[in-house]
Amino acid sequence: MQTLQSKSIQVKGLVKSYKQHQVLKGVDFEVEKGSIFALLGSNGAGKTTVVKILTTLLQPDSGSAVINEYNVSSNPDQVRQVISLTGQFAAVDEILTGRENLVMIAKLRYLKNPRQIADDMLKRFGLTDAANRKVSTYSGGMRRRLDIALSLVGEPKIIFLDEPTTGLDPEARIEVWKVVKEFAEGGTTVFLTTQYLEEAEHLADRIAILHEGRIITSGTLSELKKMLPSAKVEYVEKQPTLEEIFLAIVGKKEGK
Repeated sequence: MQTLQSKSIQVKGLVKSYKQHQVLKGVDFEVEKGSIFALLGSNGAGKTTVVKILTTLLQPDSGSAVINEYNVSSNPDQVRQVISLTGQFAAVDEILTGRENLVMIAKLRYLKNPRQIADDMLKRFGLTDAANRKVSTYSGGMRRRLDIALSLVGEPKIIFLDEPTTGLDPEARIEVWKVVKEFAEGGTTVFLTTQYLEEAEHLADRIAILHEGRIITSGTLSELKKMLPSAKVEYVEKQPTLEEIFLAIVGKKEGK
């Protein structure tokens, strides 16, 4: 029982097809509470489909997904109360100011002191100086930070970040990385999908690679590095990057 309680997410045998195309072919993984879990995969590998199932936006054809001990299919309302989702594109109201966006979400969640909550989030995400500006005037990095701040209103236990830094410049990406690390340090479980292998290498406690509808390998970064022989030169040992590991593993599967 103690082991089960240490898991925020438990996925077994997830299968999902769109018409004749099978996207997920039996996906299995677990995510520890308070950790950062990265799901890697090429375009079309099924990452967003996994996220949609786990966040109750899509029903699987078969298999099970348990979020914080609630079954996603049979207890979607309970699941929604403990999760938050930040999609690939910032879901902010550009007509409103940053503060007004946050106050609106706090009110929709029936939270007390919505203005205080908004001010706290603006400070936490470095947006206080832009609080009263319309979001339409924000840079891409600022919009993304606001979007993630909106997702954290109400302190969800699990946050899903579906390719959160897509389209951001390097400086804005580093800002988001800092925020993601703060989530986990505060006890929030972070489920991250990304195509940026450096991002997973920098952030994740555990990494899983989704390829052609299946998890083909998973582990810590150091465990994945052990899957490749160390490249040596005369005096220096070169450690493989996560990108080299990813391409080597995917290449092996495709070559079968």
